[in-house]
Amino acid sequence: MDTPVTLAVSRAEHAVAGRLLHDFNTEYEDPSPGADALAARLAVLVADGSTDVLLVGDADGVAVLRFRPSLWTEADECYLAELYVVPDRRGGGLGRVLLRACVARARVRGCDFMDLSTSEDDVAARHLYEAEGFRRTEGEGGPLTFHYEMDLAPDGRA
Repeated sequence: MDTPVTLAVSRAEHAVAGRLLHDFNTEYEDPSPGADALAARLAVLVADGSTDVLLVGDADGVAVLRFRPSLWTEADECYLAELYVVPDRRGGGLGRVLLRACVARARVRGCDFMDLSTSEDDVAARHLYEAEGFRRTEGEGGPLTFHYEMDLAPDGRA
């Protein structure tokens, strides 16, 4: 598939990413601060170097990569914070193109580890991640891993 993946660096690209992330949250009935607030926050995080945003196709999907220093090696680690393809474009391989671009971008940034989380009921995402080599175990053949979270802000917003 020759669908382009773009590293979002401009204000206009961050606006597209903010809209897609807002759509992602509202599709799953999760709270969102709104597309404009998300775009503004992405601009700050991209500018400080801690985050990369990738867009696939003609605003068909978005991925957000967060980078952090590793405790175990001199390299950074990459957390795939978000991966979203618009509903009417799903099933055609765009998620796979975007995920592969994320892995490639993490490697370009010098990362030696990448992680992500998804929900048990998102079978399509789990299938994609596992088909592309992500494990849901600690190490090859290790025990099943779990992702936990806790909202720390008084109003429930982290």
